[in-house]
Amino acid sequence: MPTFTAYDGTELAYHEKGEGEPLLCVPGGPMRASAYFGDLGGLTAHRRLILLDLRGTGDSAVPADTATYRCDRLVDDVEALREHLGLDEIDLLGHSAAGNIATLYAARHPKRVRRLVLITPATQSLGLTPGARDHRDAAAAHKGEPWYPAAEAALKEIEGGRSPLEVWDAIVPLAYGRWDDAARAHQAASAREKNAEAAALFYGDGAFDPPATREALAGLAAPVLVLAGEYDGAPNPAHAEEFAGYFPGGVRQVQPGGGHFPWLDDPEWFARRVAGFLAQD
Repeated sequence: MPTFTAYDGTELAYHEKGEGEPLLCVPGGPMRASAYFGDLGGLTAHRRLILLDLRGTGDSAVPADTATYRCDRLVDDVEALREHLGLDEIDLLGHSAAGNIATLYAARHPKRVRRLVLITPATQSLGLTPGARDHRDAAAAHKGEPWYPAAEAALKEIEGGRSPLEVWDAIVPLAYGRWDDAARAHQAASAREKNAEAAALFYGDGAFDPPATREALAGLAAPVLVLAGEYDGAPNPAHAEEFAGYFPGGVRQVQPGGGHFPWLDDPEWFARRVAGFLAQD
């Protein structure tokens, strides 16, 4: 297992899978170990995946200063990995909460990004936040499922002020296009793969400056793929379209039947679409 040293001396780990040009992959959660990526739906047949374990997760060390768990400070770990790999430019993939990390990286280091792939990304870095209506509309796609009534009731409770963590078991199937055995196993692994303390600090005060980030992204030359799931509410397809519009080279693609982890719902479609984007001149 390869490691490298971050700017503050924290030893960080990454995992390599597949062959070909490297694709640096940053996991979401927030603060979930990169193991949940698997092989990203078989994307390893097209690219060599460099799967970063963010500080305090997976095989990476816990930092001395927990304030470094804040999203904007994690950008420096991505840059340290690029330097460690000896790459002048990187193809960068961020999923979910790491969509914020990858977006901030592109804003801070635009000349280091060759291509950017944002998979069902969180969008707080640009001042965009999905609303209750987005989640309700996405949930409605599952009306025929036996677990849907409980999920619908839980969403209403959340809108009334209840914490999502209190009704998590009821709403978690909404994160997947299909709530099958693979999805259940993927979700069951989350508890042991996620650093809850780090997650609580990820969105800390001062993490984002949306106006400054939007201004910086105006100079980004790299092509950007924002991939949304048809059944995802964060972001839903319309929200993802708005998000993509802030990147000069941004395009949105919607995966039919996809949820928040679209490589599980249709691996072949996902890998083909992402690999095709990365192969463009």
